[in-house]
Amino acid sequence: MKRIISMALLLALTAGTSATSLNSPAAELPQSESAPAAATASYNISYDGYTLEQVVVLSRHNIRSPLSGGDSLLGKITPHEWFEWSSAPSELSLRGGVLETEMGQYFRKWLESEELIPENYHPENGAVRIYANSKQRTIATAQYFTSGMFPTAGLEVEHHVEFDKMDPVFNPQLTFSTDEYEQDAIAQIYECYEKDMTDLADNYELLSDVIDLEDSAAWQNGEVTAFTPNDAVFSIKEGAEPSVSGSLKTACSVSDALVLQYYEEKDPMKAGFGNELSLEEWKKISEIKDVYGDVLFTAPMVADNVAYPLINELYSEMETDGRVFSFLCGHDSNVGSVLAALGVSDYALPDAVEKKTPIGCKLVFSRWSKNGEDFWSVDLVYQSPEQLREMPLLNINNSPSIYHLSFDGISQNADGLLFDEDLKKLFIDSMDSYESLYQEYVEKAA
Repeated sequence: MKRIISMALLLALTAGTSATSLNSPAAELPQSESAPAAATASYNISYDGYTLEQVVVLSRHNIRSPLSGGDSLLGKITPHEWFEWSSAPSELSLRGGVLETEMGQYFRKWLESEELIPENYHPENGAVRIYANSKQRTIATAQYFTSGMFPTAGLEVEHHVEFDKMDPVFNPQLTFSTDEYEQDAIAQIYECYEKDMTDLADNYELLSDVIDLEDSAAWQNGEVTAFTPNDAVFSIKEGAEPSVSGSLKTACSVSDALVLQYYEEKDPMKAGFGNELSLEEWKKISEIKDVYGDVLFTAPMVADNVAYPLINELYSEMETDGRVFSFLCGHDSNVGSVLAALGVSDYALPDAVEKKTPIGCKLVFSRWSKNGEDFWSVDLVYQSPEQLREMPLLNINNSPSIYHLSFDGISQNADGLLFDEDLKKLFIDSMDSYESLYQEYVEKAA
């Protein structure tokens, strides 16, 4: 199949390579005004009468410290002291390493129970691939996961660019943009998510109260003012991640740090800076970050653009002969944009503070065969807030939460599985959509 790739993307790729929810027509934009169907989590991925043949995982890194340190705006936006992290800013924490090892152990027991791999499996001839973005938190996550899943195999984590730099395959950057594309993409963001952004007013008020914003140094010196839903300014530039300035960006940074602190700090009162917050209030704080991710990475025009390299990579893994297990480790923006580009039906995860792409979550594509025909299950596997905070050992009888995903425009069989050709068509359609966008905007602007 012929693919049209911008020169910027071509150079980037060359450098970088060596459960049920609402259904809506595939052509429609995400309906942010509609509430997802009532959600329940399951606790296994198993299909009677089917044989598990292959698993491809796209993982978000596990718990990290906040992206910026105490000397940044984050340190000045509250009079309270943040949690004393076990890692440098943006790096995987010690807790994150333990949790990820447990996830690897769970996957090992699951795949052994389905007889995809034997006990003490030592893969050969490219049967397993472990590939991570070159950031510390993603390499470390992949290494801890591998230690749990293949503890005696001595597998190395594959990464392609200089340490702590962004691999183009995982970098959620715009691979092309023009002035007209930027205008249309921003208009589509507002069409999809303007109500979601406006509805954050109550979330902002809660966040401000929890951090005592008006008592902070940043408030008193005028560096920040009250959070408001109406001051967003977007930028959609080639070679850069989609970005937004204003309250949404600042509040997202604080929301992210607070939720991570909730996972790490044993005393929930201390995690909430002396506030006794309910689980629903923690979800309300996290919703700011969830909306930020949706706004920047999941509008259709943006998702097809930023997810294109990773969509190609995942599709290649599915098509690689002899591949039994693939583990690709990136970021929440990767999971969110890939799902959006594939047309995932609207969902809100149960048993989670982060309702879309929880910390350490795994987007799992598992291929099953029956009577000579292939099918796929697509699931999000993630640890519940209790599991993240208490770190109980995971196994088949005490599994992480598992949420079965559906996709707009395609149906599942009687056992809840997708037909092989239907799922792969979603990947091909996303790549074709990218090429159509490229032709429409870049070639017209040339």
